[in-house]
Amino acid sequence: MNSEPIIYKQETIAPVKALMNPDESRTRLMAGVSVPDGPLVTAAIEYAQRLSEPYLFNHAMRSWLFAEAIGRIKGMNYDREVVAIGTILHDIGLTASVSGPNRFEVNGADAALSFIKGKGLSDRRAQLIWDLVALNSTPSLALHKEPEVAVGTMGIGLDYGGFGVESLSTADVERILSAFPRLRMKQRFAETCCRLVTAKPETSYDNFLRDFGERFVPGYTAVSTVDLLMNAPFDE
Repeated sequence: MNSEPIIYKQETIAPVKALMNPDESRTRLMAGVSVPDGPLVTAAIEYAQRLSEPYLFNHAMRSWLFAEAIGRIKGMNYDREVVAIGTILHDIGLTASVSGPNRFEVNGADAALSFIKGKGLSDRRAQLIWDLVALNSTPSLALHKEPEVAVGTMGIGLDYGGFGVESLSTADVERILSAFPRLRMKQRFAETCCRLVTAKPETSYDNFLRDFGERFVPGYTAVSTVDLLMNAPFDE
């Protein structure tokens, strides 16, 4: 867990007319990207930082900023507060403080839902946050969902694997990386995934954790989705 103070620098705060959601009236400039400002977004940042190792927190913040930058370039219309909360919290299922019987994305989505409970969000907006967190590592589905889920997944994918980075200017990317450094993310993220595969192999056969297990965890074997199909107890 990370108890250090929040490291982002708030450059400006000013009341403006929201471009993507009529309910949003304030923004801040962060690493050169205009993002929604409000108590719930601030609370989500603080919650993610409290739970996450610094490298994972920075990944979440970069993913959010990349999502906003992509949304601006593509001219997408979406609920910016929903994208902020869902993207900032998308990997809390990988932290030591969030556990459960399901794959980490679902555990994280359930934890995000608990975090926003009682904070005035409609069922619809809460569902979008759950979907963004739960589907963040499954772009083959998430990119075909609502704009909130799709653009959040785009930002996450850009930071994770560089997907779509060519759509942003080099200056935009460098500002975001400078504000929230990667802190050896490739190695640290792999270590986190391997720990989860070792501790809970039953949650890693149908998501990308399987790839880490097969490559890095000695003796790891996963039941493939093909095996599940062929061994299903049904008559043909």
